[in-house]
Amino acid sequence: MKRFPRLFLLLLALSPLAACAADTKAPVEGQDYELIAEPGPFAPLAGKIEVVEVFGYPCIHCANFEPQLSAWAAKLPADVRLTLVPAAFGGHWDAYARAFYAAEQVGVLERSHGDLFKALHQRQSLPMQNVSPQELAGFYAGYGVQPERYIEALRSAQVDEKLQAARDFAMRVRVPGTPALVVNGKYLVKGRNFDEQLRVADALVARERAAGAAR
Repeated sequence: MKRFPRLFLLLLALSPLAACAADTKAPVEGQDYELIAEPGPFAPLAGKIEVVEVFGYPCIHCANFEPQLSAWAAKLPADVRLTLVPAAFGGHWDAYARAFYAAEQVGVLERSHGDLFKALHQRQSLPMQNVSPQELAGFYAGYGVQPERYIEALRSAQVDEKLQAARDFAMRVRVPGTPALVVNGKYLVKGRNFDEQLRVADALVARERAAGAAR
C-alpha cells in the first residue's frame, strides 16, 4: 500500500478551503470592477442595493446570460434589487429597448422578457433589423395584449422618457458593451465570464451592505 507524506495529505485536505477562499476573495479595482466617475443609481429605492444589468435584446451574449441571471436574481435577499436597463445604442437597439418599456407599460414584461430573446436568437421569428411596430405587436399579442394598445404604448411619451433615461445612464456609467452589471451606481463589474461577473457582483453587494450598516 502506497503511503503519502503527511505534508502532502495536509495540503490535499486544505485545497478545497483554498479554492473556497479564492472564490470569495475581495474584488480588486481595475481587475474585477471599475469605479464610476459620476456615481449614482439608475432608480434609487430607499433601503435597497441596486444591481443594474444593461442589456440588449439584439445581443447574443445577453440572450445566453439571461437564464443564469434570472436564476441568480430569484435568490437575491430582500435588500437587493435587480433592475434591467435596455441599451439604447441607436437603430435596432433603440427599437428593442422601446419594445422592453412598452411591454412593461402594458404589464407583460416579466412573462415575455426571456421569450423575446428566444424569438430573436433561436426561432428568428422577429427580425433583428428594422422591426416594425406591427411585428412587435404581433409578438406581444401572444401574451394577451391587443395590438392597438401595444402600439399606443410603444409610441407613448412615457416610453420616450424611459428610453432617454436608459440612454443617459449607459452613457454616464460608460458601459463598454452588453451585458454589463452596475452595482449601486458605483461599480462597473468586470469579468471574463458570467460566473465571474456574478461573483464580483455578489462581493460588491456585500461591500455596499457593510458600508450601509456602518453609516
